[in-house]
Amino acid sequence: MKRRRGGHGHRHEASLEPPPGYYGASTGTPDATQRGLILDWVVSRRVAAGWRVESRSGSQAVLVRGQPVNHVLHAFLTVFTCFVWGGVWAVLALTNDVERVVLTVDAQGQVVTVGAP
Repeated sequence: MKRRRGGHGHRHEASLEPPPGYYGASTGTPDATQRGLILDWVVSRRVAAGWRVESRSGSQAVLVRGQPVNHVLHAFLTVFTCFVWGGVWAVLALTNDVERVVLTVDAQGQVVTVGAP
């Protein structure tokens, strides 16, 4: 599936639902294997968009975007530079953003996304 570009060059996030017919032609509810395939598809789309997989089970995955601040490194740099680096460290610590989401595939095959702490 190709990504579409808007009028201003912004990328639109594709739907999180798998393409029609992804988990078979059956009209019933998907089994555990099919729900796993749906989750794999959604996770692969998120990973392509810059997310990392923190944990994964049969029908649930926790994804993370962003990096935590390495406080040990910044403490060393602050002492080594006679506390000049402390300002940079403070700005990084205040503006750092780590985002975490939980993706779950329910019994009907729908992907539910919940923000996590």
